[in-house]
Amino acid sequence: MNHNPLDKHAPQPVVTVLKVAHLAIKNNNYLVVDPVTRDALLIDPAWQPDTIGAALADAGGRLRGILLTHAHPDHVHLARPLSEQHRCPVWMSAREVAASGFQAERLIAFDAAPWQAGSLRVEPLPTPGHTPGCVCYRIGSHLFTGDVLFNEGCGICPDLDAAYAMYDSLELLKASVAPHTRIYPGHTYLAPPGLTFASVLERNLYLQFRDRESFAAYRLRPGQDPRKLFDFR
Repeated sequence: MNHNPLDKHAPQPVVTVLKVAHLAIKNNNYLVVDPVTRDALLIDPAWQPDTIGAALADAGGRLRGILLTHAHPDHVHLARPLSEQHRCPVWMSAREVAASGFQAERLIAFDAAPWQAGSLRVEPLPTPGHTPGCVCYRIGSHLFTGDVLFNEGCGICPDLDAAYAMYDSLELLKASVAPHTRIYPGHTYLAPPGLTFASVLERNLYLQFRDRESFAAYRLRPGQDPRKLFDFR
């Protein structure tokens, strides 16, 4: 059976949420599988290789590559060893590679053009702010947002310029992401991964600001408890 991933009637990729942890750090990793070809992608793999390997085996998937939203250790931890094990590429934005110095034998640094990973079409959306080269990935009707957008908030911004960039990135998502798109953030706080963007828009205060200055003032507001920077209740 021939499968055209650009056909709007083609089956949507299947997303498996892999909840992994190391000490106090908890991440969402994602396995994305084409249900027809079994081509698979991993997003931000970290901490628990057995969990990831078991999910890939259960899916019967052939790993076509690893997508990294940004270069923080909890998002790249297993990228190199899994790339070597499966002899597949690792993708990270060229801007993030330059800013972080991340290296891998099969690293592909990209700009903004979509590409095919087997039968899966990957569309990167450059969304700087949390880091200089943060990227969200759109695959079918799914958007993987790393530490840019959570269901209830957005990622930490280190300074004023980064907060301005984050505001612009969130505005880009608001302008370009369809309401029915499923959102898969890098971390879970209150609501589970896979909410529609319409639902995230309703619940997320950080998507309500109308200008960069007020957004930045709130994101960088003084008195935030460092232990609760991601407590959006």
